[in-house]
Amino acid sequence: MILASQSVFFTCIWVTLMPNAFAAAEIEKLQQRCSSSVTRTRSFIHDTTVENIMLRVRPDGNVLFSLRITVSAMCFMDFSRFPLDTQNCSLELESYAYNEEDLMLYWKHGNKSLNTDEHISLSQFFIEEFSASSGFAFYSSTGWYNRLFINFVLRRHVFFFVLQTYFPAMLMVILSWVSFWIDRRAVPARVSLGITTVLTMSTIISGMSASMPQVSYIKAVDVYLWVSSLFVFLSIIEYAAVNYLTTVEERKQFRKTGKISGMYNIDVVQAMAFDGCYHDSETDLDQTSISLHSEEDSIRGRFTGSPSADSPRIKRRKSLGGHTGRIILENNHVIDTYSRILFPIVYIIFNLVYWGIYV
Repeated sequence: MILASQSVFFTCIWVTLMPNAFAAAEIEKLQQRCSSSVTRTRSFIHDTTVENIMLRVRPDGNVLFSLRITVSAMCFMDFSRFPLDTQNCSLELESYAYNEEDLMLYWKHGNKSLNTDEHISLSQFFIEEFSASSGFAFYSSTGWYNRLFINFVLRRHVFFFVLQTYFPAMLMVILSWVSFWIDRRAVPARVSLGITTVLTMSTIISGMSASMPQVSYIKAVDVYLWVSSLFVFLSIIEYAAVNYLTTVEERKQFRKTGKISGMYNIDVVQAMAFDGCYHDSETDLDQTSISLHSEEDSIRGRFTGSPSADSPRIKRRKSLGGHTGRIILENNHVIDTYSRILFPIVYIIFNLVYWGIYV
């Protein structure tokens, strides 16, 4: 249920048999005969600078009574498709003191009886259409009453929610896929990336929940956010599986051959786990073997002024320069390889199904 304030000019037309005997004291009776809002929570008549009431009595007996009021009315909304929803709200009007035997209410010109500004707009909704209708209401103590309806069809602005909710959630899911391309031994990099995306998704969900009415059913935005959170969470579970299976494989290989297969040895694996960088074992050995000569070469270069040979760091860069891509591809786990394809495809299918259902 949502409360909405509306400022309206309400006009009643009557026919009296004694127009000459009509007095100003009849205004209060006209206000009782004129309708009151059934769905209102509060209302008031504008009184700047005096009460905004107009009364005209014509010689032929027609009485025109008009007043300007602001009504805060209830609208029962269904948020199951929020924020891609369309709501039907109505303002219901009926007489408070006179039933159908004393008073009959109807729209004189049907839908043409409702006039509004063509450029009227709301902060969260488009007014797609409005219409007039009538009906009856029954009360056991007093009988039947005429009731008038002003029906509104409201469609919510979705662009704000796309920018504030859907697009950030989509970016977090895509960002979580970056871990599939990071080396499986770069534990700090992949874990910190996964935790960051999970915490960001939690912040988005909390912000959306805080600004929404508390309802007991699932909304469309909840489906999207929770499924996106599931993808982010699964990317962390994927790396946990990759890390565990890699450790199991290396232990089995070490028991069989006495060394770890592939381009990693024990020192390289430990270094990768701590600093998240790949260490070429051959280059590290070369660096150790020439460490004794590096100091001598540097001293010789100072006195002779000739440039010394390439430093171990430069040699290492040269040795890795042409093989970095091959090293990364060869040391990927099969789960990472499939995840790079499977995760985006499933998420794209989810988006197609989601927007196809709710839009």
